[in-house]
Amino acid sequence: MTILPYNEITALFEKSGMNITEEQYALLDKYADLLVEYNKVMNLTGITDPMGISEKHFLDSLLVFKLADIPENASVIDVGTGAGFPGVPMKLYRPDLDVTLLDSLNKRINFLEAVSRDTLPMTCVHARAEEGGRKTELRERFDIAAARAVAALPVLAEYCLPYVKVGGSFIAMKGPSEDISLGKNAVKLLGGEISDIIDYSLPSGDKRVMVIIKKISPTPTKYPRNGGQISKKNL
Repeated sequence: MTILPYNEITALFEKSGMNITEEQYALLDKYADLLVEYNKVMNLTGITDPMGISEKHFLDSLLVFKLADIPENASVIDVGTGAGFPGVPMKLYRPDLDVTLLDSLNKRINFLEAVSRDTLPMTCVHARAEEGGRKTELRERFDIAAARAVAALPVLAEYCLPYVKVGGSFIAMKGPSEDISLGKNAVKLLGGEISDIIDYSLPSGDKRVMVIIKKISPTPTKYPRNGGQISKKNL
């Protein structure tokens, strides 16, 4: 068993005001099986126990549906998706979404393509975030960009906001320690506006912050800069 039994994961989700159907559970369970299997030969995650996967990977990813407005049939890009969080759980929980998973490491993309074949179809793109954001077929094409990452908000915003169409949103899922106000200038330069900052906790007590940024004008063509410039000097 790679995730909690259905009755236990139902109880876990209910603590956070979420529901999970048997169909959603079956898809997440399949994903967890693949995650643990592939993790034996490549470094995808340090969390492989049933409770950890159920809460810190799945519930943590899916709380976006409780805390943010994700329209029906929305196009979603998960930037720097890694092992697929939050994008894969979002697709398996809401099959109406059109989900694109972008990562710079080809072996992770190979894993995600296997997940897509065995669960629900998702688009997997092998590219660095700043390169993808300059591609015509990806730039300002998505209703939602999501990222669950440790990078500071000015860095994340420069990587992610170029993907979001005007009227869409960038959702940053972060830990509790960052001063979000330090990202306001970058967000504004990139055509965004911080619309909500939500502090919340997982049932285990782990604290999280979700930052919701609305795209109110096109991102200037000079952004994103190259990776070296982004890391050396925040906007």
